Formats: sequence, C-alpha cells, structure tokens
Amino acid sequence: MTAMEVHVPTRMLVEALVRTDLTVDAGELYTIANLLDMNDQQVRLCVKRLIAEGRFVQEGRGRKAILRATGGAGRALGLDAEFTAHAFRQDAGLAPWDGSWHLVGFAVPESARPARDALRAALTFLGGAAVHGGLYVSANPWAPYVEEHARHLGILDHVTFLSTRDLRRGEETDPVALTAAMWPLREIAERYERLAAVAEHRLARAEDPAGLTAAQRLTIVVELAAEFTRAMEPDPLLPPELLPQPWPGTRARALAARCWSSLAEHDDGGLRLFTLYDGMNLLAAGTSLVVAPMITE
Repeated sequence: MTAMEVHVPTRMLVEALVRTDLTVDAGELYTIANLLDMNDQQVRLCVKRLIAEGRFVQEGRGRKAILRATGGAGRALGLDAEFTAHAFRQDAGLAPWDGSWHLVGFAVPESARPARDALRAALTFLGGAAVHGGLYVSANPWAPYVEEHARHLGILDHVTFLSTRDLRRGEETDPVALTAAMWPLREIAERYERLAAVAEHRLARAEDPAGLTAAQRLTIVVELAAEFTRAMEPDPLLPPELLPQPWPGTRARALAARCWSSLAEHDDGGLRLFTLYDGMNLLAAGTSLVVAPMITE
C-alpha cells in the first residue's frame, strides 16, 4: 500500500453508520457500500462476522434489517468518541498534564489466567506502558476505565491503584525521558505521518467540491476515517508536555479535521456518517482550535 492508497475495511463502514441510538440501518449500509464499490456479499459476510463476534445483533432481514450494537461494542464505540474528544482537547491546550503518574498493579492467580491476559490487553488499549510484569503506568487518570474492566473480569480484588508525582527508573527522573523510554513514540509518530500524508492529499480534492461526485466524497470520508483509526488506536494520548515537539499527531488530526469540515461544508445531505461523533462537529471544533497555527508552519 502506497502513501496515498487506503484500505477501507467493511466493518469500518458499519461502525461509521452507527447512529446515536447505537443502531445501523441495513438499507443505508448496503446503499453506501455499493457507492464505495463494496458488493452485497462482502457486506453480508462482514455483518455475519460482527454478529458472530457478539458485537451486533440483527433485527429483521436483508436491507430492511436493523443492526444493534451490543453493550460491549456500544461502550467501545462510545470510548472511541470520548478519546477522540480528549485528543483534540490536548491539541488545543485544554487538557494540560498535572504532573501525576497513575499506576495499576495486579497479582492475578494462575487459575484466572484468561482474565489476567484480558486485563493486560485492556491496560495496553487504554494507553498504559509496562513498568514491570504486573505494574503498568499511564500519564492520564485512567482508574475508572481500568476498574470497569477489572470488575467485568471479576478480578477487581487483585488490582491496586496508586498515583504519584515521583516516578524514577534507575536514575532517570525526567518525565520526557521516561516517556520516551516506556512508549514506542517513533512507531506512533510514523502512523500519524502517514495519516497527515493521506489527509493532505484528500484535502486538496475536498477543497474543490465541484470536481467530486457524492460517491467520491463518501470515499474520502471513509478512507480518512480508516487511516485516522489506524493512527489513533495505538496512541496512548500522552500529554503534549511529555512528547517531542512538534508532535506529528497534532498536525495529522488537524489536517483530517479540516478535510472532514471542508466536505461537510459542501455536503448536500448525503454524508450521514459518524453521527455518533455528533455529525463530525467534534472534529470541526478541533479544527477551529488547532488548524490555523499548524498551517502556518
């Protein structure tokens, strides 16, 4: 895949069409999928997989069906929107770091090994870095999210929470140096550099709406969302104070938001995607806050 080519998973389109009541209209799904050159069989197989995974349940049949996100899937989609909002607040300087490190320690018995493994996966997903085998750290106040996972797994009694402003690894106490040692910043930055390249290319097309068909606008929206997700999912959303500056994530998110905003300005009502994100108002708000200084660089 070149810097300008973007693979759009079919499930990305399904998630893009989740409405605020956590449902997807199958008729709309098939119609938009066809506009994006996805065939009906491809969509049917994706829907079957999502149902088999327990992420959605289906009410009705065919194009008249309604897909409803299950509790876990709905919560995950809600967290995606919540974390995206936090990223834009960070970019705008509205979520400064208070200097605290938040640690989670656990000693889960071997008899509950699957739950222990699931907790480790959750801690990584939530942006934690392993300090030692059973000790993870985050620069964000993540205790409520970790507690929810631990409680669901039935191992909350084996989990300890603490916060400190005094973190040292060996002789290193500098927060920026500690961050660089514990998180794979280069890998994260590379994903954002790719997102920025894709967004710049799509933005040039989005700002000339007369040359775009409805299908082409839809394609840009979903392609950009796919690349945005690939960059955001492994991002621990570390406070800007702990990151190298300028941080590629700030510029990439700003470019993506500007592209989405440009498409929305010229929309004739056909871009009914990502309503879970309040019609992209969240991203447009981020654009107004952070794009201007980035474009002048």
